[in-house]
Amino acid sequence: MKHRRVLHLDSGQSWRGGQRQVLLLALGLRDRGHEPLLIGAPDSPLVKRAQAAGLAVAAIPMIADWDLRAARRIRARMKAWRPDIVHAHDARSHALALLALLGSKTPLVVTRRVIFPPKSIGLKYGERVTKFVAISNAVRDAMVSRGIAPDRIEVVHSGVRLPSPDVTPRDWREELGWPADSVICGVIGAMTAEKGIDSLEQIVTALPPDVRAKVRILLLGGSRRGATSIGGVPAHYAGFVEAIQSATAGIDILLHPARSEGLGTSVIDAMALGIPPVAFSVGGLSEVVEPGTGFLVPPGDMKGFAEKAATLIRERHLRETFGAAARERAKMFGSERMTEETEAVYESVLKG
Repeated sequence: MKHRRVLHLDSGQSWRGGQRQVLLLALGLRDRGHEPLLIGAPDSPLVKRAQAAGLAVAAIPMIADWDLRAARRIRARMKAWRPDIVHAHDARSHALALLALLGSKTPLVVTRRVIFPPKSIGLKYGERVTKFVAISNAVRDAMVSRGIAPDRIEVVHSGVRLPSPDVTPRDWREELGWPADSVICGVIGAMTAEKGIDSLEQIVTALPPDVRAKVRILLLGGSRRGATSIGGVPAHYAGFVEAIQSATAGIDILLHPARSEGLGTSVIDAMALGIPPVAFSVGGLSEVVEPGTGFLVPPGDMKGFAEKAATLIRERHLRETFGAAARERAKMFGSERMTEETEAVYESVLKG
């Protein structure tokens, strides 16, 4: 594929899965000989990380979907830089790209990461969007259910940076004074209701007494820090951890009680380190977690979730068997593959 200029738009103010995908994609495209330019929110983690990585970056405040001032500033950047493709990565930047591209023929690619159907497919989902990228088949199906033509959507599964074989697991038992024979169940990501954090109490309470005595809960993400108790089981909030691979490698099982999930990159991250997950079968998770790599439970089945977690907590050999299979499965979701498939979308759009 010939050298392309790709302008990426993302209005996110925090560091979540979507922002990580934007950064991985921009870096991957640069490595493949393309020229990415990222426009993001001032002082956002994405902008700071992109700058630190040596990417071309512009910071523009984006305070609303139809922010005319922001759209004018983005349009000025587009005119000066003349991208081959504009790629919007979230709902707000999608709207702003439509405004900024008025009168322009530059192709617009829009990524959608959520599984709930679009509320309205009038203006934002009209023909001005050249191609949609859905991060899972579940996201694509939700879009099609609202009348978006399937041939306008390409599925490109999100990718993660696969760990090196020499990642050193963080010794949480030593750090937190937990028993050497305890089994650490980790929860990773945004500590929000959408991610099922408020379900943990019910799940842990449903664990059998012998399991509850053995398990410890570690929460990686968010801003809260310190010791706590969940369902009578000792737990610890570690907050946001920069060295997340080492931190994740120090857990035994991933608990992922999310109610909604476009794909589930935190699940892929854990699997890539040989950590088997227990999760509700929502969104794109069934495209990631195959039988023998972890357990998927019907949404809302707290008792079933606790039963599957208890099975892995009790059976170390099963954890190891699932973990080995999970590590192999996760190799299908490397960021290099995601970059190549997105690059192919760009080329098909430009040739079309």
